[in-house]
Amino acid sequence: MNILALDTSTEWCSAALWLDGRVLASEEHAGQRHSELILAMIDTLLSDAGIALTACDAIAFGAGPGSFTGLRIACGVAQGLGFATNLPLVGIGTLPAVALASGAERVVVCLDARMGEVYAAAFERTGSDWSTVRSPCLCSPATAPEVDGAGWTGAGSGFAAYGAALQTRYANHLAELRPDLHPHARDIASLAADRVRAGLAVPAEQAHPIYLRDRVALTVSERQALIAQQNTAAAITSR
Repeated sequence: MNILALDTSTEWCSAALWLDGRVLASEEHAGQRHSELILAMIDTLLSDAGIALTACDAIAFGAGPGSFTGLRIACGVAQGLGFATNLPLVGIGTLPAVALASGAERVVVCLDARMGEVYAAAFERTGSDWSTVRSPCLCSPATAPEVDGAGWTGAGSGFAAYGAALQTRYANHLAELRPDLHPHARDIASLAADRVRAGLAVPAEQAHPIYLRDRVALTVSERQALIAQQNTAAAITSR
């Protein structure tokens, strides 16, 4: 089974080819250049693998949550390729992709959602199967979903942006922190393989991003309140 995967949900841009379990991948820090980079990445991977896109069984993409523009780019590119080749699509959540990348068994994933919030979820692995312990949500670091017990890995950019608040929230639960992790096409490809085997790929017109937020900017008063909260938190942690 061959799967093309792509992700543009964060400032990173990545593409990967799943070739019967072997993975070829490419990644670049894109900033705002995802649309300039992603098609060239895909073309290079296909060329390196010596296959045409039509030799793939499905196209997977990072469906979100994440950057509004980034999610639209990934879904749009996947749909365009799907329509052109009649290949089905698989939208994969970015939070479980980060959980897989951590290599841990119990993972709290928090991605920086800006505006003083995080996209958060918790997952647990048994063998090769993942279960969702806390469903993906948009929340403040102080109200991130609770977990039980110890031995959890905290993964994702939320732990870099709001480390003090999240470590307080998960005091006595975290055994490891991986704030460096972000969604990557190789993990999206791996998760997509099971979905494709299960017959869960859909026609291109049915694919869609996963949005957890319905607005992209704070009001002036909200920005001022957030800055005041951040200044207060910084003052407390510096004592």
